[in-house]
Amino acid sequence: MFEDMVTARYYEERLQEEYLEGKQPAFDISAGPIPGELHLAAGQEAAAAGVCRHLRDDDTVTAPHRPHHVAIAKGVDLKRMTAEIFGRETGLCGGKGGHMHLFDPDAGFACSGIIAEGCPPAVGAGLAASKRNEDSVAVAFLGEGAISQGGFLESLNLAAVRELPVVFVIEDNDWAISMPKERVSDVADGSRRAEGFDMPGTRVDSDDAIAVSDAAKEAIGRARDRNGPSLLEVQVHRRMGHFMGDPQTYRPEADQEAAADRDSIERLAAELRRRGVEDETLESIREDAHERVDEAIEWAKDQPEPSPEDAYEDVFANPPSGVTDEEPAYDLGTDARAGAESGGDD
Repeated sequence: MFEDMVTARYYEERLQEEYLEGKQPAFDISAGPIPGELHLAAGQEAAAAGVCRHLRDDDTVTAPHRPHHVAIAKGVDLKRMTAEIFGRETGLCGGKGGHMHLFDPDAGFACSGIIAEGCPPAVGAGLAASKRNEDSVAVAFLGEGAISQGGFLESLNLAAVRELPVVFVIEDNDWAISMPKERVSDVADGSRRAEGFDMPGTRVDSDDAIAVSDAAKEAIGRARDRNGPSLLEVQVHRRMGHFMGDPQTYRPEADQEAAADRDSIERLAAELRRRGVEDETLESIREDAHERVDEAIEWAKDQPEPSPEDAYEDVFANPPSGVTDEEPAYDLGTDARAGAESGGDD
């Protein structure tokens, strides 16, 4: 867990440096080596590390728009993920998805920029495992600002009705973009949402990786034993803005300082020392993690950018006539008419 957490923290610190290149002094979201938005999860590492340590390669994980720590803990290829964030051809999605739309079938991982969108696919993965009589499980990560979304609540309902092997993990960092939790919900403990669906709900009140691991072990074990879904909420802390370039004028300085002081990595390091792990060992883990991250970033920056023609690949509609020299492989209009004339319902 310590290795995953220090890797994720340094990864995001390095991405922050790369992202801000060329975007200052006047912030330009389209400039620099990483175009578009970037949402970082520094301060939330314990939730991902504590949960994912109990998962296997054949388990499925979905994450929200703040996904890197979860992806690292699930074992997503660091180089290909970085290339995707930099918009390069060798990225997980050919450089087309960016950091909010990572997809790695080899690691069983996906994420989305749509709030609570990962919950239905996780339920689908749980349903598939159930129908195949497999003991794999699915985990959906989401933020506390998503707990009133229909996609989340409907997913809880279906998972409960079908007793599916799904664990929902709420990362409560107290802020839904710029809105404090108490202004949008009178439920201080998001795990209580489980009560309406007759499933276990547990809250871990601190970003203690060991406490998260203990709670996750029980929930994931329950799912793997085919005893139904669970809901877990973990108190984490957002050490950075909602997105890079966020001035955080809405956030009291005292709250930002408190988040910076509550460091889950140092908490775990102290516990490891108490259990007899030497400082030299911890420092070696940090150094190895930093080396892997730096190598992944330099590798990604050297990768080619997609060609303009690639924009017409992996899409659901053919390009307009004359855009390419190739004949469309699939004529949606003709095939649709043929199906209607034949009376087919496919």
